[in-house]
Amino acid sequence: MSLELCSLFLPLPTCSTILTFDVLLGVMFLVAIFGYWLVPGGLAWALSKFRQGKSLANKPAIPGPSGFPVVGLVSAFTGPLTHRVLAKLAHTFDAKPLMAFSLGFTPFIISSHPDTAKEMLSSSAFADRPIKESAYELLFHRAMGFAPYGEYWRSLRRISATHMFSPKRIAASGKFRTEVGAQMVKDIMDLMRRDGEVEVRKVLHFGSLNNVMMSVFGKSYVFGEGGDGCELEELVSEGYELLGVFNWSDHFPLLGRLDLQGVRKRCRSLVDRVNVFVGKIIVEHREKRAAVGEDKVKDNESSGDFVDVLLDLEKENKLEHSDMVAVLWVSFSHLNHSHVLSMIHMHSS
Repeated sequence: MSLELCSLFLPLPTCSTILTFDVLLGVMFLVAIFGYWLVPGGLAWALSKFRQGKSLANKPAIPGPSGFPVVGLVSAFTGPLTHRVLAKLAHTFDAKPLMAFSLGFTPFIISSHPDTAKEMLSSSAFADRPIKESAYELLFHRAMGFAPYGEYWRSLRRISATHMFSPKRIAASGKFRTEVGAQMVKDIMDLMRRDGEVEVRKVLHFGSLNNVMMSVFGKSYVFGEGGDGCELEELVSEGYELLGVFNWSDHFPLLGRLDLQGVRKRCRSLVDRVNVFVGKIIVEHREKRAAVGEDKVKDNESSGDFVDVLLDLEKENKLEHSDMVAVLWVSFSHLNHSHVLSMIHMHSS
């Protein structure tokens, strides 16, 4: 409030007092912010300790960089090699077992030591994942990957472990995996003859998509230019991009409603497309079961089709249509991602 504007409504001495108070308040706020920022781990960890009070007062602080005021270590996440930046910082601060840092108002903790990481990953205390906005939207608010640890999560995990990864079901899909492998070899030979070089990662990606598509949905597509799997390829690529993008709204609550990067809008558009795509496959399976008979479908586990598994368990586990769409899409995305990584690792070895 300027002195001229204030004097229109209040006596001059009163205006001076208000202005002095505003300046003092602003200075105190800046001091508080910078004081919290200088705490090991940065602003978010300082605020976390303040909220929890005595429970953390007597515990030693986890070492880590303070980062920049308010924004914290945001610079590490805006480049392409975040893991290397964090590993270097952990070495610099002698914080390989545990390192704390802040990203906006979100406290982070990482481990660069294998024993500590193993202990964290095997502990139920770390079972719940922090929900990114993109994950919450794209995984239909309820998928296993980001569901809170509890009965619902255990139920989905039991279904996946018992039916999706049973030895009988995996063995039954061996013939198709052999066909996929043979097709990949043929694609590599054709590309070499035509171009004289091969982008192996791309061949592995399409082979993995086809293999996982058959395992989860019971369908096979032709991927690549002109293939009927172009829509699925677009959905998967868009999903991976949105899950990996750095979203300011996740760490700065005031920006949450603005959706400055358009992440929320893109996620909801993609979810609508996934609902149509996966929903159509579920409808096709329902029609097939109605025509063939559910008992025959249940006896034919060699189909390796996860959609039929979920339809068999629909009533028993009280699965809604949205639950099945979420589980199928996450199973497909997760299996495809893991399969590609394993094949790339085998190739590089």
